[in-house]
Amino acid sequence: MGNLCACLSPKPVNKKRPSKRFANPQAVSSSSSNRWARIRSSRKEKFDDALIQEQAIAAATIILQQHNGSLPFDRCASLRYPNSGSKKNQLPRSSSSRTRSLTDPLLQPHQLVNQDIKLDDLETNRFVLVHGGGFGAWCWYKTIALLEEGGFRVSAIDLTGSGIHAYDPNSITGLSQYVKPLTDLLENLADGEKVILVGHDFGGACISYAMESFPFKISKAVFIGAAMLTNGQSALDMFSKQAGTNDLMRRAQIFLYTNGNEHPPTSIDLDKSLLRDLLFHQSPAKDVALASVSMRPLPFAPVLEKLSLTDMKYGSVRRFYIETPEDNAIPIALQESMINSSPPEQVFRVKGADHSPFFSKPQALHKLLVEISKISSI
Repeated sequence: MGNLCACLSPKPVNKKRPSKRFANPQAVSSSSSNRWARIRSSRKEKFDDALIQEQAIAAATIILQQHNGSLPFDRCASLRYPNSGSKKNQLPRSSSSRTRSLTDPLLQPHQLVNQDIKLDDLETNRFVLVHGGGFGAWCWYKTIALLEEGGFRVSAIDLTGSGIHAYDPNSITGLSQYVKPLTDLLENLADGEKVILVGHDFGGACISYAMESFPFKISKAVFIGAAMLTNGQSALDMFSKQAGTNDLMRRAQIFLYTNGNEHPPTSIDLDKSLLRDLLFHQSPAKDVALASVSMRPLPFAPVLEKLSLTDMKYGSVRRFYIETPEDNAIPIALQESMINSSPPEQVFRVKGADHSPFFSKPQALHKLLVEISKISSI
């Protein structure tokens, strides 16, 4: 997470109860029918708000009941909406600028951008989605649905101690242990099979580790508002460049010391009252509610570990970066600093995206992932 070295002893946070505002009802006549319409409207607003919370918690419960924490969250599906023909579309530098609603709702299958894709023409049609610090496979549910509707195969994994993976994050001692579910998945791929790795937030460091270990099994690597490090660098080194400039992150961090205060922190949690402002300020309320009941602490040891990245292995994998310009956790200035330090093949931007574009701009993110999958070899 951004600015992890801002402090190791978090200051007390004054939690504030979020306020709600409702639109003023239009003036109505004194007739009984209009009064009844106003009463029904008021009841509907209250019902919808309660329903959002209920749906989010129910979604988290279903995930916990249906998936074993030691396995990848693998939702592979066959192509259900094929379309003949193909078009040569020019690769956009950024997502569409058309106005979308705040929630950027999912479209129907016939409206998806990937309907003109011939999957057999791609180097690979399989994505592996790697969540960021504190997140889990659950955060990709919109991206999974959109990609699968287009016939892509998708695996979203829970890293060790994340999501529903049954391990205490405070007991994780290194990056290799943290990314083991990812490296296990890559190691067990069929001979000749390749995947597109997608990493968000600290997941960028995780896919970098995998790129160094399994370069021949990775077709492309996509960093979404993520830590894209250089050789000999740790995530803490990179985020320290913004130390002292991100007060929101500093206030949100809660360092946990399960080995005692005289030892380094074992994990980092986030103040739930600041989650929206830090990570989800452009995201729908139902997704913020889902995150608030699903996020877990990020183990601290992997954040301290310096990566060993070589040109022969890590450098041989094609890299792409997707910027999140409204990001309050990893600010755009830090993202651009990482890009300048180790330029990827191409850089894209999801306009209006907060730190979590899979929630705030799922359609725009999906479009870019599909377009990246279509980029042929140089």
